Amino acid sequence: MASISEWYAEKNVLITGATGFMGKVLVEKLLRSCPKVNAIYILVRPKAGQSMQERVQDMMTCKLFDRVREDNPEFHQKVIPISSELTQPGLAISPEDVQKLTSCIDIVFHCAATIRFDEPLKHALQLNVIATQQLLSLALQMQHLHAFIHISTAYANCNRRHIDEVIYPPPVEPKKLIDSLEWMDDSIVCDITARLIGDRPNTYTYTKALAESIIQQESHKLNIGIIRPSIVGASWQEPFPGWIDNFNGPSGVFIAAGKGILRTMRASNDAVADLIPVDVVVNLTLAAGWYISIHKPKTPLVYNCTTGGINPFHWGEIEHHVMSSFKRNPLEQAFRRPNANITSNYLMYQYWILVSHKFPAFIYDLVLRMSGQKPQMMRIFNRLHKAIGLLEYFSSQDWEWKSDNMHMLMSELSPEDRKTYNFDIRQLNWPEYIENYCIGTKKYVLNEDMSDIPAARQHLRKLRNIRYTFNTVLLVFIWRVFIARSQMARNIWYFVVSLCFKFLSYFRASSTLSQ
Repeated sequence: MASISEWYAEKNVLITGATGFMGKVLVEKLLRSCPKVNAIYILVRPKAGQSMQERVQDMMTCKLFDRVREDNPEFHQKVIPISSELTQPGLAISPEDVQKLTSCIDIVFHCAATIRFDEPLKHALQLNVIATQQLLSLALQMQHLHAFIHISTAYANCNRRHIDEVIYPPPVEPKKLIDSLEWMDDSIVCDITARLIGDRPNTYTYTKALAESIIQQESHKLNIGIIRPSIVGASWQEPFPGWIDNFNGPSGVFIAAGKGILRTMRASNDAVADLIPVDVVVNLTLAAGWYISIHKPKTPLVYNCTTGGINPFHWGEIEHHVMSSFKRNPLEQAFRRPNANITSNYLMYQYWILVSHKFPAFIYDLVLRMSGQKPQMMRIFNRLHKAIGLLEYFSSQDWEWKSDNMHMLMSELSPEDRKTYNFDIRQLNWPEYIENYCIGTKKYVLNEDMSDIPAARQHLRKLRNIRYTFNTVLLVFIWRVFIARSQMARNIWYFVVSLCFKFLSYFRASSTLSQ
């Protein structure tokens, strides 16, 4: 068989969601590892006052593409934007563009989706299910299509504890749900959402399961692959370690902890933190596209792209390494010294929320009000609590994913392809990866300069001194208010101090005798 890079030579590729985190890494990898690819068509919509061309231009000037830019300064000529809007009929693709795509596309990578856990059901259904349905309709018209690769999620079936590499029956017939919600008011849909999604935690996992069902219905007409990544994190190796460009998922939590804002999170220390590096997902996706195009399987091939069953790492270990990393490489202008803890106990979690989050936020906002500024810290903490609340379901329990198809695909690769398209997460060194991840949030998300680390360390020392001073003042205040004014409190205090003194005397005497 041709190597992966050879197969993609002279091919025309269509990618949805190319301006998103994973989509950008997929475009970069194709351009760098398959330099002979003919063209990469990407569906793009105008956004936030930017035209389609401006969004693509911004993407191309991103640091992510530095390695490609060194090899081929004109690489952008291979990237062809197509105006599209996933919420519109026919994806709002013009007839001329439809003609162009259907006549030339060889493989489709469908990465576009809303990944917001709290997305209203109607909108999530539109973006994750109806848009997938319409893209499949377009794919069926493509005259040279070899494969259709859909990016799903490992949590599409999170209501199960053991998840095989199969498409499970949907929670409801997608077409019936679409028809039913079409006439409903948004307020009515909101009221019935909890009952509809049932034992799934959010509309994201629910609509992703429906999308897989939609794809299965067309599987007899197309060669289909479904990639199910778990929690997608920063890059492991490519194009360089630690690449990340957003606050989604663990990235925002890491940054909040590094800034000293997040001090507690409800999770199980022993639960597996099923993070998967984005470059692992992209390498598997490209390899799956190659394999499915050549072998043309009669049923969809599903790949559970997870780490927990192969190279597990736990939330307790994540906490330790994140805190250690940010103490070595602190973020600038931290609110407090990094010192977060994980607890699975609800009462302890609420206690730490009150003591470590709400009380400091109240004091900080009070100072801002007194100085004539607008209070903001309580609002920040409320948003943080909402974000970590959405993650709680995934950080408090374990799943078992079968990965036979991923291992089978790996065995089909040549030694050279295994190196170029590496998705063997057995080689992943977790402490090193978490270190690079934290540095990546500092460099690429917050745009902080590594040369400013000495100043950031000095700021942490200043925060430590402030904390020691505050604790001393608080101790003196407690003494003056509670102990010095009460005979009983003084007696208890003196009794405790005398016990401590006797213990120290006994310890010294024992040490002397032992010598």
